[in-house]
Amino acid sequence: METFFETHRNSLIAIAVAIVAALSTMVVVPETEEAVIIQAGRPDRVANRFKPDVPYGETGAGIVMRIPFYERVERIDKRVLNVDMEPQTVLSTDQLRLNVDAYARYRIIDPVRMVQTAGTLATVDSQLSAVLSSVVRQELGRRSFASLLTAERGTTMANIRTKLDAQARKYGAQVIDVRIKRADLPDGSPLESAFRRMQSARKQEADTLRAQGLKNAQIIRAEAEAQAAKIYADAYGKDPEFYDFYRAMQSYDTTFAPDSKSGSSIILSPDNEYLKQFRGRR
Repeated sequence: METFFETHRNSLIAIAVAIVAALSTMVVVPETEEAVIIQAGRPDRVANRFKPDVPYGETGAGIVMRIPFYERVERIDKRVLNVDMEPQTVLSTDQLRLNVDAYARYRIIDPVRMVQTAGTLATVDSQLSAVLSSVVRQELGRRSFASLLTAERGTTMANIRTKLDAQARKYGAQVIDVRIKRADLPDGSPLESAFRRMQSARKQEADTLRAQGLKNAQIIRAEAEAQAAKIYADAYGKDPEFYDFYRAMQSYDTTFAPDSKSGSSIILSPDNEYLKQFRGRR
């Protein structure tokens, strides 16, 4: 007695082949990926393409149909990706060797161009890493070490991002951000020497500011004294006798004050010119 499989073997095999063929025509593309369907070595269409400001679930993720053995699918991550630069030594404008390490964040916005120029994400990572190293070396090589400790560091980062993004567009990528993880001097004598130069520069700057302050103070004091002398001169010109009397009273107060520290006695003739204000007008 023949079994069911032996009786319907050809039919079961045909059904199995049909199921496998049907399943091979379907490809599931998740929300985190975009898929390029390559037809005979040429990109034909894109499923779940990245679209700015479009929420997940509305970009075409899900089941995608393809022709088995004639079309293949290249999956590309839609999320923001990182690319690290190989740590390297950069010579700054003040002849300091800096140990630099940086990374960039990017995403693929043109998957067709990426497939045509790079083929895979691994190739894009390799290319962007090399470009990032070159751009960082060029940009930091035009700046001093001290500038990396100031607000100018932000400008440096923006310049690196702009240059790297221009190169990334060739591979269908967009650079979102670039960050320097470290830009330090090597340990040992170069670091100590740099610190000494920085201390010397800050001291010189402080001395310059202090000297400028003293100069301004002398100018202000001289202008005030000149203005005071002018006021006295104007007052003397209006009433010379009163001015002479006022100055004499000031002199008497200083000379004959009880709390005078000189401790000396003064003997003067009554007709001494210094005592003329005591004698009154004649």
